[in-house]
Amino acid sequence: MWNFFEQPWTLLGAAVIVLFGVLTFRSVWADKQKWWQWLFPVGVAALALGLDFGVTTDLEKVNRAITTGIKAGEREDIVAISRLIAADYEDSYHKSKQALLDRCRARLVPPAIDRIRKVGRPKVQLSPSQATATLAMWITFDKESYWAQSYKPNALVVMQLYFRKQPNKTWLLNRAEVLEVDKMPVNWGAAKLVAPDPSGTRST
Repeated sequence: MWNFFEQPWTLLGAAVIVLFGVLTFRSVWADKQKWWQWLFPVGVAALALGLDFGVTTDLEKVNRAITTGIKAGEREDIVAISRLIAADYEDSYHKSKQALLDRCRARLVPPAIDRIRKVGRPKVQLSPSQATATLAMWITFDKESYWAQSYKPNALVVMQLYFRKQPNKTWLLNRAEVLEVDKMPVNWGAAKLVAPDPSGTRST
């Protein structure tokens, strides 16, 4: 609420209060009106916008990484996804970054995903070097995809994402876990977002 770097509204509200103060002063003491008095509310408003747009906080960087990852998933863009993943990535199912990317290449074969939409805002817990985000996504599969034809046209997926701050101040994903699919608790191995494999059997 009070982090001026993450939102401008507090200072913009202060600018409105300052503006009313200037208007009151000029109406009560008309003989003391000066043109530069208008600079006070303008200056506070300019400061608010400058801090918001000029400084990117860690929370904003994490949320931006999440949004970028969603867009990359929609495009089935493995290269873009790769840029968001830390070299030391590991989760309960994938033991390396390469293992996760191999899974993405096997699953995100067009036609795959039509749209991914966040359900509410990600719940982010932030520390100086690490961040944990709980993300709910409504995934709509391409109508020609294996999932739409063999499973269902869409799914509500909840994931836990773990980010680590890198030496260059960027935030990369170093762990991800599937928590729910359609409000049913699952994990990577049990998730029913399946795709065909060369043997013709269904795999998770």
